[in-house]
Amino acid sequence: MQSNSIDIGVAVEAEDGIIVPVIRGADKVSLADLVMKYRELIDLARKRRISPDMQAGAIATVSNFGTFGIEWGTPIPLPDQTVLLGLGAGRKTPVWDETRKEFVPKTEAQITLSFDHRSIDGGGAARLLKHVIELLEDPKKL
Repeated sequence: MQSNSIDIGVAVEAEDGIIVPVIRGADKVSLADLVMKYRELIDLARKRRISPDMQAGAIATVSNFGTFGIEWGTPIPLPDQTVLLGLGAGRKTPVWDETRKEFVPKTEAQITLSFDHRSIDGGGAARLLKHVIELLEDPKKL
């Protein structure tokens, strides 16, 4: 089945569990509009005002378990989703700077991608994850 848009679920912790509202057409809006929609859905989810149709149909979900200080995890996609991107906590690590000839602090985080092999193979998933990492390392490309 071909989709006409990229709909992305966002895992949100509410008082009594996780809710995954879906940002519809994430590929068709500016980054500023995407952030605005994200904030609206977070607010609605935390107030438990997300209807079932606002939680269904995402191709992918993003889970930021790093907010709990967790560096790494293996998130599992929901049955109707293809991939789940997990973001771990950022940590300062010393990285050698060849031009300065010294170690400099750099914030690094673990990113995991769980996927359903019925929809995407390992090579496609690896290329997707590599592209996401490249975008996060150079946010101007977003």
